[in-house]
Amino acid sequence: MADHSDPAPHIPGQHPQAPGCDAHDIPPAPEPITEPSSLVPLRAWWAGAWAEGGVLHARWEDLRQAPGHGWHGMAHWVKAVLGLAGICAVIILLDGATGVLADAMHRLLTAVPHVQVGADTSTGVFAVVDQPIRSYIAAHSASLPISASTVYTVWQVVGLFGLVAGFFRSSGARLTWTAWGAASIAMVHTAAPADGRTIATGLAVLAWTAASVFALRGLTLRPSLFIHNAAPGIEIRPEIHVPAPAAPPIDDAPDNVRQLNR
Repeated sequence: MADHSDPAPHIPGQHPQAPGCDAHDIPPAPEPITEPSSLVPLRAWWAGAWAEGGVLHARWEDLRQAPGHGWHGMAHWVKAVLGLAGICAVIILLDGATGVLADAMHRLLTAVPHVQVGADTSTGVFAVVDQPIRSYIAAHSASLPISASTVYTVWQVVGLFGLVAGFFRSSGARLTWTAWGAASIAMVHTAAPADGRTIATGLAVLAWTAASVFALRGLTLRPSLFIHNAAPGIEIRPEIHVPAPAAPPIDDAPDNVRQLNR
């Protein structure tokens, strides 16, 4: 006859054990995670910094109110940060543009053909002035660290700058244009052929004078007269006092006036 024994009684609050499992096989409950003691002050500071009147809360309010206050009303530290950021951006842009500008300037200065003595690369009336200048530059730039073509290009750029900027009444550009014209005339007079030197120099002077109409526009040699018509100055001396009018004699005083006895 089979043995029908009653199972173990079930106790409330206790999980039933699976058959064949011992009580020692049940894993223990995980221990609560305790926060390291070094983070407690940091959390307290963080909470206090973002509280009303805290350091981080005040800085955030400065940033939030900066667009409404404008440049003059925003906090000084925001102005300093924006100014520093702007300077850094300009430095980065200049650093990136330096290589591009240097390459463009190198291409510009070496764009013209090499200047050679006796090389007739210009034609017409312009060659009378241009050819002696080319010959002079080629003959006197052999010992320079740059080529003659670069010197010739610089000479052209300086003349163009003086002409254009002088048209807009720039004093420095007009001085540059005057010096450039004198140097050009001297080079033409030195390097032009001996039999045509006078004609070449005269044409250079006429060409520079005609171009000076645009570069030196508005400039006159008539002296300017400045008439200073000022009103005569009025001297005020506080030490001059106007005497008060004398009191009338006692006999002429009216009858209704009585002297006060102290």
